[in-house]
Amino acid sequence: MVSDVHGNAEALARAGDGADALVVLGDLIDFVDYYDHSRGIMGRVFGPEKVGIFAELRRGTQRADTASYIRSLWDGLNDARAVVEEAVLEQYHALFAAMSAPTYATPGNVDSPHLWPQFARDGVHVVDGAAVEIGGLRFGFAGGGLMVPGVARNPNAPWYPYLRTEDDMAAALDRMGQVDVLCTHIPPLVPDLTYDVVARRPEWGSRPALEKIVRERPRWSVFGHVHQPLARRVRIGYTECINVGHFQRSGKPHVLNW
Repeated sequence: MVSDVHGNAEALARAGDGADALVVLGDLIDFVDYYDHSRGIMGRVFGPEKVGIFAELRRGTQRADTASYIRSLWDGLNDARAVVEEAVLEQYHALFAAMSAPTYATPGNVDSPHLWPQFARDGVHVVDGAAVEIGGLRFGFAGGGLMVPGVARNPNAPWYPYLRTEDDMAAALDRMGQVDVLCTHIPPLVPDLTYDVVARRPEWGSRPALEKIVRERPRWSVFGHVHQPLARRVRIGYTECINVGHFQRSGKPHVLNW
C-alpha cells in the first residue's frame, strides 16, 4: 500500500514486488515539491525561485497573499490550463506505467480523476466509491479530499484539486457497503491522525469515514494525505487506523498481511 506518491515513479515500480496486489491511495501528481523547488509541475513551469516564494507564503497564515501570488503566476501564461494538463498527463503516463498488476488505485486531492480512465488497463483498476475483493477480503475505496465550506472554486483556475463535499464523501462510503478494509485518501476525523507536526496545523479529516468505522467496525482503515502525522496508527474500537506513509519521500510501501 502506498499514498502520496507525488511523482515518484521509480519507487512505485518496485512497490508491488512480492505482493499479491498493490493498493494506491492517491496523490500521484507532484504539483508543488516543497523539498526540491525545481521539481514538480510548478517548478518545471515557473522555476525554483518562484516556487520558493510560494512555499514560504503557504507556510504562513495569509491565505489571501498566497492566492494572489499564485494567481499572478498563472496569469502570466498564455494558456495555463493547457500547460498544466500537458504536465499532468506526462506524469500520469510514467506513474501508471510503473504500476504492477494487479493494482487498485483511488485518486487523492492532488489528482485529476477525469483523466484516470484512459490509463486503466488489464490489471490496473481505478476504484472510487466502490468495493473489490482482494485475497478474500472486501476493500472499499473513496478518494479525494474535502471542500472547504464556503470557499467557491475559481472558474479561471488552471487546475482543480479533487475535492468533494462531506455529503458526497458519505455517499461514496455508503455505496461501497460493509468492508473489511476501508481505503481512503484522507484520514478519518481523529486529531492525532489529522495533525501534521511539520506544517504545525491539522489537515482535513473525514467525519463520514469516522462514523463508518464506528458503525461498521472494519478490520483496517488505511489512508495517507497527512505527510507527517502526530500518530501513524490509532485504534478505534475493533479497527486499526493506519497512515501508510508519505511514499514520495520514503519510497517504502506499507505491507498489510492477513
